[in-house]
Amino acid sequence: MVDPGLPRPVGRTFMTAWRAQAPVVSVVALGGAVGASARYAALSVWPTPAGGFPWTTLGVNAAGCALIGVLMVVVGEVRAAHRLVRPFLGTGVLGGFTTFSTYAVDVRQLVEVGRLPAGLAYLVLTPSMALVAVGTAAWLTRRALAGRPA
Repeated sequence: MVDPGLPRPVGRTFMTAWRAQAPVVSVVALGGAVGASARYAALSVWPTPAGGFPWTTLGVNAAGCALIGVLMVVVGEVRAAHRLVRPFLGTGVLGGFTTFSTYAVDVRQLVEVGRLPAGLAYLVLTPSMALVAVGTAAWLTRRALAGRPA
């Protein structure tokens, strides 16, 4: 007989939690690898010259945020999706594709090479474009899917 006053074994609780979260962690990691590889490919095809404006990173972040807007409407409002779709595509693929850490490094590099106006413009432009992209894409997706049977 189990004494209800005793705490549950730590190992058993950890393993139960791990089994529940392992599929999510796995699909996020896999999706992140796919998204980061796609970003790397874009930056390889359209590299930013030393001291140049990081147009590719800006475009990747705006495109990734727009796709996140579409995804969230489709899987969050329109269709029921498998529980791993959002972590794989949203957090994994699109989270790995967008890169706000590179954005921060790009701002710093622009300022360090004496391009303060470009650095400040990029500092404001990237999050502004990201917010506009996700909002516009979500709005357009809702409009495109309005009136369609679920």
